[in-house]
Amino acid sequence: MNDSERLIRFDWAMKKILRDKANFDILEGFLSALLKTDIVVEEILESESNQDTEKQKFNRVDILVKDRKDRRFIIEVQAETESDYLERLLYGTCKTIVENLKLGQPFKEIKKVVSISIMYFNLGSGEDYLYYGNTEFRGVHTGEILEVKHIRKITDKNNRVVRIVETKPDVYPEYYLIEVERFENVIREDVDEWVYFFKNEKIEESFHSKNIQKAREKLRLIKMSEQERKAYEKYLINIASEKDAIETARNEGEIAGYAKGHEKGKAEGKVEGKAEGELIGQVKSKIE
Repeated sequence: MNDSERLIRFDWAMKKILRDKANFDILEGFLSALLKTDIVVEEILESESNQDTEKQKFNRVDILVKDRKDRRFIIEVQAETESDYLERLLYGTCKTIVENLKLGQPFKEIKKVVSISIMYFNLGSGEDYLYYGNTEFRGVHTGEILEVKHIRKITDKNNRVVRIVETKPDVYPEYYLIEVERFENVIREDVDEWVYFFKNEKIEESFHSKNIQKAREKLRLIKMSEQERKAYEKYLINIASEKDAIETARNEGEIAGYAKGHEKGKAEGKVEGKAEGELIGQVKSKIE
């Protein structure tokens, strides 16, 4: 692929490009395709891993998005496997909920949080590449979903109180897991065009989901200045180096574990052999 076709990785775009209001349309396109509803981004909020420091890690980048409906979207790109990944996602959503509810505010002001993970590793043994999780309350015996209502009081034009029964909004966190490596480059729906981009760093001219052609134009590698390109190349090298360091540590741990297990097995074998020999000797002496 030549430079005129290559696009910037989405995690780098999250760090350097998508925080600009002029580029909110890229995030809106991706979120709209994933949630299958029109999303309008209002603001980008600060997140810990987006702090631009020399000691930052390169295997994870995230961004916190606020939309026009006051929902919070945590979009995360994770390059390397993590043993407690789901636990960390749970912590992240809970932390975001707490941080967006001021002390003393009523609980009805809790903000809806949606966690979206773009993962370059396989988390489990499933065959799909896109997974969704949420909290539902179902009848143990009937299986129906519990629908919670509340009464809202308003006044009409004659200043009379009118009661309206409404379904309470769902405030529980939702989770989307996108396992990029499992995607087979088959386009079935709008979100697949974005996953294709995440996997191949390319957007085809035929793609038509909301704002994806704007992403194709804005994220061209060739549009980078020389200084920007050098910083981007350094970022890619750092990602590769960190992945290599993690893989090396994993391999060394496996080798050390095998050697330790082998030595333990030999020692246990000697003990068992000695015990077996003594038993055979005792039996023979009794026979004689």
